[in-house]
Amino acid sequence: MSKKVGFVGLGHMGGPMAANLVKAGYEVLAFDPVPAAQEQARQDGATLVETATSAAAEADIVLTMLPNGRIVLDVYDEVLSVAKPGTLFIDCSTIDVADAKEAAKRAAAAGHRAVDAPVSGGVAGAAAGTLTFMVGGEAEDFADALPLLEVMGGKVVHCGGAGVGQAAKICNNMLLGISMIGLSEAFVLGEKLGLSHEKFFDVVSTASGQSWALTSYCPVPGPVPTSPANNDYQPGFATALMNKDLGLAANALQANGVDGQIGLLAAEIYSRFNQDEAGKDFSAIVTDIRKRSGGENA
Repeated sequence: MSKKVGFVGLGHMGGPMAANLVKAGYEVLAFDPVPAAQEQARQDGATLVETATSAAAEADIVLTMLPNGRIVLDVYDEVLSVAKPGTLFIDCSTIDVADAKEAAKRAAAAGHRAVDAPVSGGVAGAAAGTLTFMVGGEAEDFADALPLLEVMGGKVVHCGGAGVGQAAKICNNMLLGISMIGLSEAFVLGEKLGLSHEKFFDVVSTASGQSWALTSYCPVPGPVPTSPANNDYQPGFATALMNKDLGLAANALQANGVDGQIGLLAAEIYSRFNQDEAGKDFSAIVTDIRKRSGGENA
């Protein structure tokens, strides 16, 4: 397979992912409407093109990393007709399962192949090439996408057919949001009871309450020096994105008749927090819980 990749969407996640493909020897035809993203891609060695259509027309693989399902479908409508027959489309955006299935359907109707491959691991994982990819699609299409995904990720899992990669992502991030809220409530309760952050971390990091949210994204400064809490909660994984993902999870819970009371409550909590703190890392939810508990800045 040719190593020419059209890459559409060079934001906080897409930019570092494209850079890793360049480092691995792929020729990357890159498009993003934001000038700063264009300049960074140029510095990273990608070949800039003026439109998404230009990115897709000469590529054997087209990778998209976009904000939502509507934009993904709009881009597909724009580029499917100009792509070479049998082009493999890989969408790494986090979108609704129904939108992912529709994107695959439209690609197939135009004579192409498609997989959904949302990611977990945040900006740090994108830069380091250690993302986890959750892939939905046909087995042979997954096999063709695998070498490229392995450049950008530390783990790649074929979850099932079209849309099932998105299902895995939605379930994972619902659990992450729930975990961060519970962890933050525990930290604030510990503060009220006179328990220091360091001592709480020392206990829980090796006890039954241990979680990725604690050991990698600790919501208070100190115990995990690389967590956003030590950088004024600069993302990281922005609250706006967690709010979006929990909204997708809430829709899926309701559409499929799941009694997901905690998931729905987590979506409500982040929706409220997102109104004022969309640009903060999602772990900053601890500051909202502390404030609502009569603590700092109450």
